[in-house]
Formats: sequence, C-alpha cells, structure tokens
Amino acid sequence: MVVTTMPPNGDYVQAFACGQRIFSEGQHGDWMYVVVEGEVELLVNNVLVERLGPGGVLGEMSLIDAAPRSATAVARTHCKLWSINQKRFSYLVQQTPDFALQMMRVMAVRLRHMDQRVYSKAAAARAA
Repeated sequence: MVVTTMPPNGDYVQAFACGQRIFSEGQHGDWMYVVVEGEVELLVNNVLVERLGPGGVLGEMSLIDAAPRSATAVARTHCKLWSINQKRFSYLVQQTPDFALQMMRVMAVRLRHMDQRVYSKAAAARAA
C-alpha cells in the first residue's frame, strides 16, 4: 500500500545514504516518513519484514499510539523521505480525508499480512 498524497513544495524532505539507519526498534518516535525516492527496509529483530519504495509509509504507528518503534528502518538505496512530525500528521489526518484514509489502508494491509504470517506459522506448527 502506498500513499499518493505527497509533500507540497516547502515540506520537509530528508536525504538518507544507502545503509543509513532512519530509526531503530524500541526508540521513541516523533516522525513518520513517506518514501519519495529510493528504497527502505524495515527489520524486526534484525529480520527483514518489509521493503518500501516510493509512496511507502514508515513510522506512522509511533505517531498514532506514542509507543516505541516496532521496527528498525534502514535506507536500502540512497533515498529521499518526506518527514512528517506529530503536529503535521494530526493536521493532515484532520484536514485531508484522503490522507487519513490512506493511513488506514496502510495499517489494514500490514495487519492482514501479519494475520497471514501468524496463520501460516500456526498451520506449520500443527502439521509438525
């Protein structure tokens, strides 16, 4: 799932070098990001769980529930990310219904993928 609402001119876009850590699992998160260019990898316990390209969203959960980061994000290639802080996120969700709907879709897709992974592991354990 990708976000099609992209930054207007003047919004905060950051560049990250290949291999650069964007954020770490367990740390407090004040920003979420949308990939503008390049690729980002998300890792949980050093295991690759998702690879994101342009339009991909990362870090949104920490803005929604104020919990620590659930994954580590690393630039797979040189990339540019639209950085959105809590204030901007709240504004976009309240004033841009399309953005809010896109965030819900991103989270729904991730939840469905997690459901499938849990089901697959449970089925494999029953078969063993």
